[in-house]
Amino acid sequence: MVSTATAETAQWTVFEASFTSSSSYQNPFQDVTVRVDFTAPDEKIRTLDAYWDGENTWRVRFSPEQTGEWTYRTHASHPDDKGLDGQTGKFLCVPYKGANPLYQHGSLRLSQNQRYLEQADGTPFFWLSDTAWNGALKSDRASWETYLSDRKRKKFTAVQFVTTQWIAAAGNAESRLAYEGRESITIDPVFFQWMDDRVSAVNDHGLVAAPVLIWTAPWSPYSKFLNPGNALPDDQVIRLARYMVARYGAYQVIWILAGDGDYHGDEAARWKRIGNAVFADNPSRLATIHPAGHEWIAGDFGQEPWFSFLGYQSGHGDGPEDLKWITQGPPSVSWDALPIHPIINLEPNYEDHISYFSRQRFDAHAVRRAAYWSLLVSPPAGVTYGAHGVWGWDNHPALPMNHSGSGVARPWFDAINLPGSTDMAHLMTLFSSLQWWTLRPDPRLIAHQPGDEDPSAFVAAAKAENNEWALLYFPVAQTVTLQPDQLEGSLLVRWFNPRSGEWSGTLPLTSRSLTPPDREDWVAWIGRSSPK
Repeated sequence: MVSTATAETAQWTVFEASFTSSSSYQNPFQDVTVRVDFTAPDEKIRTLDAYWDGENTWRVRFSPEQTGEWTYRTHASHPDDKGLDGQTGKFLCVPYKGANPLYQHGSLRLSQNQRYLEQADGTPFFWLSDTAWNGALKSDRASWETYLSDRKRKKFTAVQFVTTQWIAAAGNAESRLAYEGRESITIDPVFFQWMDDRVSAVNDHGLVAAPVLIWTAPWSPYSKFLNPGNALPDDQVIRLARYMVARYGAYQVIWILAGDGDYHGDEAARWKRIGNAVFADNPSRLATIHPAGHEWIAGDFGQEPWFSFLGYQSGHGDGPEDLKWITQGPPSVSWDALPIHPIINLEPNYEDHISYFSRQRFDAHAVRRAAYWSLLVSPPAGVTYGAHGVWGWDNHPALPMNHSGSGVARPWFDAINLPGSTDMAHLMTLFSSLQWWTLRPDPRLIAHQPGDEDPSAFVAAAKAENNEWALLYFPVAQTVTLQPDQLEGSLLVRWFNPRSGEWSGTLPLTSRSLTPPDREDWVAWIGRSSPK
């Protein structure tokens, strides 16, 4: 929701003002900086970058968090350019009266205990994101609308996508590039106007936008040509990222600074420098990094002031070591290390993607298993789903660009209907019915962990902070025995079917043994009073 230089702007939505330069510049993106001071009703000042939008036009976008009168004033690096320097204006921020939950509850922030995300009014926010890496680049407006409506109906709350050319897309659907050059890049405003439509549409559907600003993946010989994080020097990476922050920071977004790289050692030092240069003076939106598979970057980035939550990628393997990494590796053993951050698996198994271990396609069961494990081996903050065919966004069966090992993908309009996406709606049904933000992993609930012998049989267990109830995920039918000193007293059990979204009836737990109703995967709720 964008208000353009109008007298009134609703709280948490987007205010936009435009300015016309009185001079011409050879490369406006590089040659001119325009900063805008916004003075709040309480007289605090927020300073943001304006961005060049083609020809002699600059714009600034701002999302007001306070109701009342705001004023603004521009400051240009060329003070003799009177069209850009010293421009002033004002607008009235009024309470939002619509039905979009992003504006009803306000921008995202970290909870007080740093374990999960919440909105400005304290409403817990469950991250259920979908991976549409190429979606914003390759979709037309009608297709993007179809996709977003489907994901909103299936209870997703966020969408991850890439914002420039990268290893899997040489440009957008019109073959336009976000930028050209290397040492002193130029940008294409028309490319970013295309992206404007896609980003605003995400918010219009009540979904948070999670753009990857700078893709960085060194594993392909084409990386140094296509990924900005591999192709550009640091000063140009910073300038490009700051441009996108200026352009999209007023929307309800979470920044993914860099994608799919190795962010340890010298690379960690590099991206800490870049992150501080991009976000240090614009901290109003949360930010993270999307590392390569089985990378745990808490020790490298946990102390960074701009780094908001810990994302990881359990990846696209199904071998014993792949399964152990998520169930018994860093997500399960390092979640309580200081400093505390929300922990989110940003890329589990993609449905219909070929496994890099077994060479079989991941089915809905594998997707559910990875999602529920992710949510219960660490304090739940959310999880991401991915469908092969959606992330590459082809209109016909095809191998994704530079990803031949992933297998031929079905068209995006078929892939959005893979059954795992509906299972994610059921997952949201479950967690929405509980105070999920109070859960903490508790392997002590189970006397003998079947996953010790068979990693695919790992039963994930978590208990509420008040010790009144617990949640267990059974990936296969098996019996586990509860520890006698856990959840003492007269207990009830209720089973949730992650394939249908239905609850069973509530029954007394007559023994310490617990067995799912049938051979498929199940979730068990155990407590002293029924959840619903």
